[in-house]
Amino acid sequence: MHIRENDAYEIVGVGFGPSNLSLAIALREHPSNTPEQPIRAAFFEKQPQFGWHRNMLLPGVTMQVSFLKDLVTFRNPLSPFSFISYLHRSGRLPQFVNNQDFFPTREEFHDYLEWAQRAFSDQVFYGSEVVAIRRPAGGDAVTHLELEVRDPGGDVRVIHARNVVISTGLVPRMPEGVSRDDRVWHSSEFLEKFRAVDRYELKSVAVIGGGQSAAEITRFLYDELPHAQIHSITPSYGYSLADDTPFANRVFDPEAVDHYYFGSSQARHAFWHFHRNTNYSVVDRDVIHDLYRRWYGEVVRNTNRLQFRNLTRLAEVKRSGSETRLLLHSLIDDDVQEVSVDAVACGTGYDPMEPTRLLGDLGRHCPRDASGRLQVARDYRVLTTPELECGIYLQGGTEHSHGLTSSLLSNIALRSGEIADSIVRNLTGR
Repeated sequence: MHIRENDAYEIVGVGFGPSNLSLAIALREHPSNTPEQPIRAAFFEKQPQFGWHRNMLLPGVTMQVSFLKDLVTFRNPLSPFSFISYLHRSGRLPQFVNNQDFFPTREEFHDYLEWAQRAFSDQVFYGSEVVAIRRPAGGDAVTHLELEVRDPGGDVRVIHARNVVISTGLVPRMPEGVSRDDRVWHSSEFLEKFRAVDRYELKSVAVIGGGQSAAEITRFLYDELPHAQIHSITPSYGYSLADDTPFANRVFDPEAVDHYYFGSSQARHAFWHFHRNTNYSVVDRDVIHDLYRRWYGEVVRNTNRLQFRNLTRLAEVKRSGSETRLLLHSLIDDDVQEVSVDAVACGTGYDPMEPTRLLGDLGRHCPRDASGRLQVARDYRVLTTPELECGIYLQGGTEHSHGLTSSLLSNIALRSGEIADSIVRNLTGR
């Protein structure tokens, strides 16, 4: 498909990962979307093809949420886009059930997402990046927005939308003062960078971070590089266990979003204080045990190939040609050591989506809270001044207003359904 100048849509999605894919399905299944009155929607994704954390599709790694928390089931259990429907279409439903596991591999779940997105090839423009969103010139009331879209050939065209849903994803976070290159990697690019290097050149590799991604990368490197020494550098005294117990998991229930959104400041603080360990800077039990067994095997064999440097922070990375030297600050004795490695993988997490750059001058129509964050309604619509009658919605970047599930899969089906309902409700005649 080609982007045509001045094309107009009722809904434009910026980004096409799982969140806006779920939204596309919710719009297709919406009772107001009929052949007589179709909802005109388009999605623009800067990646050349669909991909969700492709560089962390490590062998055998499983999802951290149940397969029932897919793109649709909590909103519409009868949807043909459910994970169960995918298994049935793939001819693997009996085998999956026999496996007796709520958690599919990340590889299989990614295949499910790819299967679902194929149904929207007539609505998605891959290799196309929305570079700016602005209000049209002239007039007081703003009923639609203009979007500048750069197509795969580099040409920029302007399209129009009555509603925009921004879902550009999380932003990779590197340690302060550290830049990425061919030997210093973030987990978001891990497999691509790892495969680009001759593995026999990697005789010593460091992994920075104490969360799920860092632990998975440490395990992967230990298994894939039997000749190499692996340094796990964590700011804590070992990995912290993810709390996935039933009562703690209720923070991901749909009603918890209401309790957070309408709750007092004390209630919001309590959510983060008591339940941050359900998802942030924690590691699943099976990964922790896998790593400990590997480390203990090293102890038994009196080898030292897997080293854990606990209570240690990365102070500096010095790069010179193929040489990479790390300055490591021990919090135990305040000592600083220099370690030479062949590569560094940073599992140091992500920052929330920040739509300010895209919105540009539109930002003056979007009130901020006392901390400078966008004010967002319960239906994920950005609050705006009265003259801005069109809708701007966020899929992500709303942790401050909607809580822990803002950018997670756990609430994706209902979140997308609520956005779809809000947009349709505000469209004239719907």
